[in-house]
Amino acid sequence: MKSEHRHQLKTNELAEWIANFPQWTKENLRMIIYISVLTVVVAAVYFWKVYEKGIVSSREQLEITNFISQISQSKTQIIQSQVQGIDTSYVLIQAADSLRNIAQNTKEKQMAALALIKQADALRTELHYRFGNISKPDLEAQISRAKDSYAEAIEKSSANPSLTAAAKLGLGLCEEELENFEQAKQIYGEITANADFESTVAAAQAKQRLLTMADYQQKVVLRPSPKRADSEPLQPQIKLESPESFQEGTLENSDLDLSGQ
Repeated sequence: MKSEHRHQLKTNELAEWIANFPQWTKENLRMIIYISVLTVVVAAVYFWKVYEKGIVSSREQLEITNFISQISQSKTQIIQSQVQGIDTSYVLIQAADSLRNIAQNTKEKQMAALALIKQADALRTELHYRFGNISKPDLEAQISRAKDSYAEAIEKSSANPSLTAAAKLGLGLCEEELENFEQAKQIYGEITANADFESTVAAAQAKQRLLTMADYQQKVVLRPSPKRADSEPLQPQIKLESPESFQEGTLENSDLDLSGQ
């Protein structure tokens, strides 16, 4: 009986609440409208933030991709300019500065790490494509900038083994640029020994650097050309062929490689 009585009371309370709901709604209409509007606004702001974050992230990723492509294309343009005696390697510095700006402005740590790695790569690349000799202070200053970017990338990429390994590899390459080969070996060894980096491209590259570094350490010395005695007559170097030995419109030279390789 008690159970049936409780059930009956609950049913009566529900029926009474339903019967009084229109009156309650009328009395609390302003509060209902206020809560409804607030809920809609909060939901709209939340979804807009998520949408905006995705748009910004996509835009930043596109910018980084464009700068990476620009760096690759610039290498060919720099070489072509050098043939004319013009140094345009500064375009790599401009790309590096733009990548630094992206790294500073983005809120995504992994995006910032990628931009920093590519910025440091561009700084190192510029040294190899610069026209003319590079002074030691100039080399050390630019490599120092690259090392700072790689180190900052490591801090921001702790959750991404691929980016961390790539940044560490960059530090090793910087040490090679400065001819600090023992420090470079130590860095490469740390990369190859780290199980978290085992499946990364940087680990494979570090292993290859360890295997071939001895070749890079050897300095190439050109043997001086033999001196010709003053009394030695000058021998002709060009052999003239008779016109009959050429066929019109045909050039045969199997030893000439035009591929540039």
